[in-house]
Amino acid sequence: MPLLIFVTILWAFSFSLIGVYLAGNVDSYFAVLTRVLLAALVFLPLLRPRACAPRTALTLMGIGALQLGLMYLFYYQSFLLLSVPEVLLFTIFTPLYIALFYDLLAHRFSPQNLCVAALAVAGAAIIRWGQPRGDFWLGFLVVQGANLCFALGQVAYKQFMQSAPTVPARHLFGWFYLGAALVAICAWLWLGKPQYPHTALQWGILLWLGLVASGLGYFLWNKGATQVSAGTLAAMNNALIPAGLAVNLLIWNRDADLLRLGLGGAVIAAAVIFNEWRIRRQTPPD
Repeated sequence: MPLLIFVTILWAFSFSLIGVYLAGNVDSYFAVLTRVLLAALVFLPLLRPRACAPRTALTLMGIGALQLGLMYLFYYQSFLLLSVPEVLLFTIFTPLYIALFYDLLAHRFSPQNLCVAALAVAGAAIIRWGQPRGDFWLGFLVVQGANLCFALGQVAYKQFMQSAPTVPARHLFGWFYLGAALVAICAWLWLGKPQYPHTALQWGILLWLGLVASGLGYFLWNKGATQVSAGTLAAMNNALIPAGLAVNLLIWNRDADLLRLGLGGAVIAAAVIFNEWRIRRQTPPD
């Protein structure tokens, strides 16, 4: 779980950086393409094609295309329709998707996982639930598209890496980014507009998001996902909400209810702690 906590802190800045500096100023498809290509540059030097079966490479490319490529297309569009807090708020359904997808792929139903995910959703809902405005329904649906892609991609990666490859993940993860890059390139060529970064700050943010938030962040997050239970993974997805809101409040002075932020964060933390306690009780000692 330490990896998931570290990446949660790392990603907490991404929401505000995109919403404040990039959304509406830089073409979203170009931003996605730049971010994915920069992330790929981090891991392509580590790629070992000869040590990887074609089926493994294609599977990881498919997971990357879904979890990162398609998810980013939805995700960046959502900032054109919603505020940063609203984007954060509408990600509260990701844990439910993770719990349901995990059980579906495992051909079983686990009410415990669903309960932990629902508790995390309740905690996130406490944090911020304001009156919808503007393009609420369209924005809501776009965020849910991102949530579904991210949830299914996490579950698929967790299942696949725990059962198939024997090669270290760092030598395989370049395939993940190549799959995402194919989606980003096609989307940019088809839908992109000539709206590029025009300040050093915008280019710097894209570099940070590509090399660090995506390049390092997604590798560590997916690696962390293979080390925890499905219920904890679901709950940790919602830990991004209080973290993102806290950064948005402290740095960019956005409105946020500190009481709700603290209470909701406590409920999410309780979901993670409860699930870890439950798993340890069910696991016999060595």
